[in-house]
Formats: sequence, C-alpha cells, structure tokens
Amino acid sequence: MVIQIATKPQITWELLPTNYVLPDDPVENEQQPLLAAALSDALLAANLIPDDALMVSNFGLVATVNKQIVVKAPDWLYAPHVYPADQGVIRRSYTPYREGGAVSIVMEFLSDTDGGEFSLRSTPPYGKLYFYEQILQVPVYVTYDPYEQNLEVRVLQDGRYVVQPKDEHGRVWIVGLDLFLGIWSGTRALTTTSWLRWWDKSGNLLLWSSEKADLESQRADLESQRADLESQRAEREYQRAEALAAKLRGLGINPNL
Repeated sequence: MVIQIATKPQITWELLPTNYVLPDDPVENEQQPLLAAALSDALLAANLIPDDALMVSNFGLVATVNKQIVVKAPDWLYAPHVYPADQGVIRRSYTPYREGGAVSIVMEFLSDTDGGEFSLRSTPPYGKLYFYEQILQVPVYVTYDPYEQNLEVRVLQDGRYVVQPKDEHGRVWIVGLDLFLGIWSGTRALTTTSWLRWWDKSGNLLLWSSEKADLESQRADLESQRADLESQRAEREYQRAEALAAKLRGLGINPNL
C-alpha cells in the first residue's frame, strides 16, 4: 500500500501576464452585482475607505501555485493598501504582495446551483474555500445565500477558517473594517430584497449615498420650514408693534418716546 502525504503547495506572487485571458463568466444572478454595489456604496458614503484601498467586485485575485497561475474572482473583496496602477493602466486583476498588501476580506454570494464556495479541493481547479484559506490566507471570508437569507462569516484562526457567531441582531463583527455585517430587508435601486449592510459598533446603520442624500434633503426642507416659521413670527410681531404704535399715536402719545 502506498501512502500519499499531502505536500504544502509552492506559492509565488507573480503579476498576471498581459496576454492572459481572464474568464468571462456571467454573474450567476441579478442580485450579485446589486449586493456588491450596495456594500461598497455605504462604506464610501461614510468615508471609511482609504484612498489607496482596493474595493471591487467580480475581480480577479491572482496567485501562482506550483508554477501554475490560479485566478479566482470573488463577488466582493477589500484590500486596504495597494500600490497605484501605472498611469493609463486599468487594473484588471490583483496579485497580493506584488501589487500591494494582503486582501483582508472576500465575499461570495451563493447561487442556487453552485457549491464551490465551500469547496476544499486542494488540487486544480482549487476550491474557493481552499484558495482563500490556504493559498491567499484571507483573514475574513464571508458567504451569503440570498435564497435562504443565510450569512456566514469565517475568520482565519491557526490556519483554518472558523465560523463566527452572530450577535442578538444576527450580525457579525468584521475584523479589518471594525463594523458589523448583517441582513436588512428593504428597497434600493428599484429592487426590494434582503441586503447585506454595515452597522458601526454603536449599532448605527451605515447609510447608502441615496439615503444620505434623502436625509440631507429632508433636513434642508426642515430648516427651510423653520426659517419660514421664524419669518412669519417676525412679521406677526412687527404687525402687532405697528398696530400698538398706531393706537398710541391715536391717543396722542408718541410711541418712540
């Protein structure tokens, strides 16, 4: 009997060749790009993302494993510090440790047919969970099933992902952003569904840019109404003063003395 001992893969960080053809797979459902855009929008609206960060969706992450290029495109990813792309160059992939720092968060939104988000396949084609856990060693791996409205957050501990418990609101603390992530039902972009949203440590919901604009508009309207009421009050006070002055003058009294 031959016993096969698993060997640790050789990992290097090479730039993606300019002639490398990236997969052109379509998104698996219409919710995926909407979910990703909503996550990024709230963080940008709250000014929580540094200028040198990379926050993109359906974007290629590159590693060279046993001299073979491997590319996975998570539905959403966040790398807090990356080098700027050369002038005139549009970034089409990201190689950690070569083009900047490590990726700190990846997310996958589950389809109704694909189970690859939990795959530990350690040979090509590598499973996503194996790739993020063992190859890239991403600290936080989030999976969200929009069909079942199930959110799971895995944190890398001693080289393995451990599912994190939810708090009493069904939210999970996300290390690296210092925010809670949870599920919120409502409407955005004419779509009513269950969204992934951020909350700060005090439990305040991070607003989307559209919500912030609506709130600012409501505040402006309220200030305008207050100004109108103050103007009306001042006008009534003026009219009362004028009526009193006229009455005094009718009695032969100078109201200005």
